Amino acid sequence: MLKKLLALLVVLLAAAAGYLALTPSPIDPLPWDAAPAPAMTGVLEPNDTLMKAELLAGGQVHGPEDTAVDGQGRVYAGLHDGRIVRVLADDSLETFADTGGRPLGMNFDADGNLIVADAYKGLLSIDPQGMIKVLATEADGLPFAFTDDLDIASDGTIYFSDASSRFQQPDYLLDLLEARPHGRLLSYDPASGETRVLLDGLYFANGVALSANEDFVLVNETYRYRITRYWLKGDKAGQHDIFIDNLPGLPDNLQGDRKGTFWVALPTPRKADADFLHRHPWLKAQLAKLPRALWPKAIPYGFVIALNENGEIVRSLHDTSGTHLRMVTSVKPVGDYLYFGSLDNDRIGKLQIH
Repeated sequence: MLKKLLALLVVLLAAAAGYLALTPSPIDPLPWDAAPAPAMTGVLEPNDTLMKAELLAGGQVHGPEDTAVDGQGRVYAGLHDGRIVRVLADDSLETFADTGGRPLGMNFDADGNLIVADAYKGLLSIDPQGMIKVLATEADGLPFAFTDDLDIASDGTIYFSDASSRFQQPDYLLDLLEARPHGRLLSYDPASGETRVLLDGLYFANGVALSANEDFVLVNETYRYRITRYWLKGDKAGQHDIFIDNLPGLPDNLQGDRKGTFWVALPTPRKADADFLHRHPWLKAQLAKLPRALWPKAIPYGFVIALNENGEIVRSLHDTSGTHLRMVTSVKPVGDYLYFGSLDNDRIGKLQIH
């Protein structure tokens, strides 16, 4: 019996080796040698702050990746099925709009329209009655493949990201493995309807946030563990630099409170196996051929950091158990509260800032 099992194992291994050898990889990966992850000490010391968050719409939502709060204090969230829902006073939900895509980053403009970065549909504006208008779907002749996050300036200009021109939302991990710069930072002028490319060649352009004085805009480069700054005003206007590098996790959405603090959602802390893989493109090419169930899994952990306008980490919020708030993909500061979204959780967090 043992010999038969060993023979079967040999056959299965040979079949797997043959499959990997003959099957083309969906990615063309490059090597990258990441710096060692920063120690989780000092301001990054783990704590239980996120465990204290109130939970909204628990069990009623699937993947509320980002949130927005209207002038009446009502919370909105975009879900996996394309709906944007509004949380009512009794914690029940109503559907505000259905984009037919995957709504990600969102913010209200000065006229009460909900501006949405939809991964499939592009940059959208949704009026208070839930009517959807498409603002932009391409720039410089290149269609958006993964419209991701946004912020809105006081003059109405919308700054937003196209995470990847090559991979769409379900394949965001392929973009990670490939380690090539497919992302862009863009702006949309509502007066002229013009969309401009501010930066290209970004490594998964994700969260976007303006500074308090709107003299610069930040964009997260998720798969380089860093945040890039693009100058809008002053002597450096049109130039860009690294705002902060070697973050302790993968930065997702980004939101400023316009008072000098940026809140960064880190869906997972850094993982040594991911950094190891990045040094070996052949291994990444083989991994990309395998079923997703065999891929390394994200750590179930809740993690958020706050930065000042000098690019320094000034605070961190954690749920070390990952049972209350995990895979946090957005932090929205509104008044005295932070609202937390998640790509795959079934709840929205609400925490008073102290």
